[in-house]
Amino acid sequence: MRSGIDVLVGTPGRIKDHLQSGKLDLTKVKHVVLDEVDQMLDMGFAEQVEDILRVAYKKDSEDNPQTLLFSATCPHWVYDVAKKYMKSKYEQIDLIGKKTQKAATTVEHLAIKCHWSQRAAVIGDVIQVYSGSHGRTIVFCETKKEANELALNASIKQDCQSLHGDIPQKQREITLKGFRNGAFKVLVATNVAARGLDIPEVDLVVQSSPPK
Repeated sequence: MRSGIDVLVGTPGRIKDHLQSGKLDLTKVKHVVLDEVDQMLDMGFAEQVEDILRVAYKKDSEDNPQTLLFSATCPHWVYDVAKKYMKSKYEQIDLIGKKTQKAATTVEHLAIKCHWSQRAAVIGDVIQVYSGSHGRTIVFCETKKEANELALNASIKQDCQSLHGDIPQKQREITLKGFRNGAFKVLVATNVAARGLDIPEVDLVVQSSPPK
């Protein structure tokens, strides 16, 4: 960064650290991209993002950076934040439009009602029926504790490992490599595995409870 760079990619907290320590100058920034802006703002980063952007933006200036906000969902408050940093003539690009079928048409969706105490047993049966001994399955859990407990549950007969935020990055990479290579067949994960992973040939995805 000292010798000059064209593109900087960072998390809000780390960028703010560098700004405060004087290692980063954003006064000449030409383009600002916020990826997963709905998640970023919903997780309480709004204040940090605003602190960062305040350095690069001047009120009513024509020279403010071009701003691009990427978001899987657009609640009303995402637009409220957008208006602060984008020109009044900003463009909104919707990649889904008014299509009623928003999920992949090649994927079959099933909902199974069961008591929470029977959930592990039912998930074990569902994996056996829809994925068998050779197919790959990802099971999503709400919490790290639930992911750990389900990965160790005897109801799941296939080799199984868990993936969540408490697992060190190096071990996460080893786990994902093993899942890709077929070393084990069932990955039980929190939403840490929901974005940005490319795992081919997954036969079954299970949400252990409806996403909130």
